[in-house]
Amino acid sequence: MSQNQKFSIRLHVYDTEMVVNIQREDEEYYRKAALRITDTVNRYALKFQDKRKEKEILYMALIDIALQLEFQEKRNDTAPYTDIIVKLTEEMKEMLNNDKQ
Repeated sequence: MSQNQKFSIRLHVYDTEMVVNIQREDEEYYRKAALRITDTVNRYALKFQDKRKEKEILYMALIDIALQLEFQEKRNDTAPYTDIIVKLTEEMKEMLNNDKQ
C-alpha cells in the first residue's frame, strides 16, 4: 500500500458507528478525535439530560471543542513574538550602525 492510499476504519462517535477513509498515519488522530467527541457529548448529556434536546447537546459539545481549539491556536500564535524580535533586531542594527560612525 502506498503512502497516499487511504484505508477504511470504523469509528464509534457518541451513539453512532461510522466508516471513514483516512491516511494510515492519521488513524491515531481520528480515533482520539472520536473519543474526544464522545467524551464531550457524554459530559453534556449527563449534565443536561431531560433539560435539553439532543441536538442542543451536540451543538454545545461542538462549541466546547471549537473553543478549546481557538484557545489552543491563540496560545500557539507566535506572530507577536516574531514582530518583537524583528523590531529588536532593527533597533540593534541601528545602534550598531550608529556606533560605527
